[in-house]
Amino acid sequence: MKENTADRESRIFRFLLFLSNYKFHLTIFSIGVVHTLFFLLFLFLHVTPMVVFNLFSVLTYLSCGIMLRKPGRLFRVFLATYFEILLHSLAAAICIGWQYGFTMYILALIPFCYYMCNNLVSGRKRYIAATLLGFIAFLAFAGCRMIILFRPPLYSLSLSPVFLFLIYMFNAVCTCIFMIVFSLIFLLEIHLSDSKLRSQNELLEKLANTDPLTGLYNRRSMQVFLDHAMESGRDFCLAMCDIDDFKKVNDTYGHDAGDIVLKEIAEIMKEQTGSQGYVCRWGGEEILIFSSVNTEQTCAMMEKIRRSICNHIFVCGEKLVRCSVTVGVSAHRTGRSVEDTVTEADYNLYYGKKNGKNRVVA
Repeated sequence: MKENTADRESRIFRFLLFLSNYKFHLTIFSIGVVHTLFFLLFLFLHVTPMVVFNLFSVLTYLSCGIMLRKPGRLFRVFLATYFEILLHSLAAAICIGWQYGFTMYILALIPFCYYMCNNLVSGRKRYIAATLLGFIAFLAFAGCRMIILFRPPLYSLSLSPVFLFLIYMFNAVCTCIFMIVFSLIFLLEIHLSDSKLRSQNELLEKLANTDPLTGLYNRRSMQVFLDHAMESGRDFCLAMCDIDDFKKVNDTYGHDAGDIVLKEIAEIMKEQTGSQGYVCRWGGEEILIFSSVNTEQTCAMMEKIRRSICNHIFVCGEKLVRCSVTVGVSAHRTGRSVEDTVTEADYNLYYGKKNGKNRVVA
């Protein structure tokens, strides 16, 4: 059931994404189809001015569809659509009256103006342009009503109440569909923008907090973990790790091989540490591990890491390389600074280096 729900939501999202990508093409096509129906309606009603006007409208939207294929023409298409709808509503009100609902399309233009200006106009001009176009649309709507109050329509149609109702409802439904679809597209684009912003923020945070080569935390991140541990007053251990004879690996096999060794050792340390701590590239081939368990458990974990690395074969191109690490462990004690604990771990590491390497010293 969960998979079916997820699949259904995915299909809906893909459909809305399709609407967002092709919204202008679909809008022009839909309005062109509606005006074709209007052309047939007014031809049936023998309202000649509206027949001519809708023929002109269909040709206008055909031209707009062609213009959309060329970059930089979208604002012209929007203005052509805007003024065509205004003039068509005004012409319909003059020719046949108010009661058929053709003026409802003017109201749909107001949110459409804000949406289009937000996408097509930069800076503060977008608010001025959208408000101005929206105000013109409102004046056109009020003007249509005023015209009907002071003069009768040019054509007095004798239609049945049912036919009149059907025409009115067709216009109402078209207006509602237009506003609903663009509202959904607007919400979808907000969602996509938020998702993109979150992804960019996560990427920036990752770049700021991790080492680009190994994927380990960097010193900045480790300092945050250490500060939190100090503020909470909890016990912790630090393990300073250094790859034995790493310079020899670089000199013998090349820096690319050194990078492979460093990355694979980082993966081993992350895997073995798990949820018991944080692994940080402290500098060069030195890696500092923050351990949240006691000294005995930390030493056991470091010994496991040491054996895993010692037994691991690093494949560097056609060459097989073996490496080892030396680890110095220090338990943080109350009253000491973090710097003292790091220094002690570093001293234990130095002691291990001087006394045979490939060992854990606490």
